[in-house]
Amino acid sequence: MEIEIITKVLGRWLHIGAGVMWIGLLYYFNFVQVAALKAAGADGTAAGITKHVAPRALLFFRWAALVTWLAGAMLLGSHFVEAFTFKGPYAPIGMGAWLGTIMLFNVWGLIWPNQKKVLGLVQASDEEKNKARRVAFLASRTNTMLSIPMLFFMVTSHGVLNTGPYLYLIK
Repeated sequence: MEIEIITKVLGRWLHIGAGVMWIGLLYYFNFVQVAALKAAGADGTAAGITKHVAPRALLFFRWAALVTWLAGAMLLGSHFVEAFTFKGPYAPIGMGAWLGTIMLFNVWGLIWPNQKKVLGLVQASDEEKNKARRVAFLASRTNTMLSIPMLFFMVTSHGVLNTGPYLYLIK
């Protein structure tokens, strides 16, 4: 019994910590780095960002996404299927989990493969880099928009809005 409690507590903190890193870096990319690269490109100083900052940030970004998802799946435990099929009280966390799953796919299936081309980590023509830049941008913006309802469903699944004067928000 104590091991189960310790596992759940550590798993929850791992999920929260990795999630903060993932979503924090997502917001950094969308609200800070995009504008900074535009300005740095205009004065010829973008190389420092694309050579040193972006690859390291993307490393933490993609692995934080995976750790967040895996820790969340571990926390769902035997209720994993109920959550992903929106059964009973697991529907809100299931919606958050599906949004997180879509976001995870965007990170590993769209953003990372395309950013490797943009950053010159893999060979790509200028045309391929321009297409990759657009795909990564759109996937990242999609994740930014999905993060808002995802966080809402993650929070509401823990009873924050299930009681008291806020009950009307979810009924």
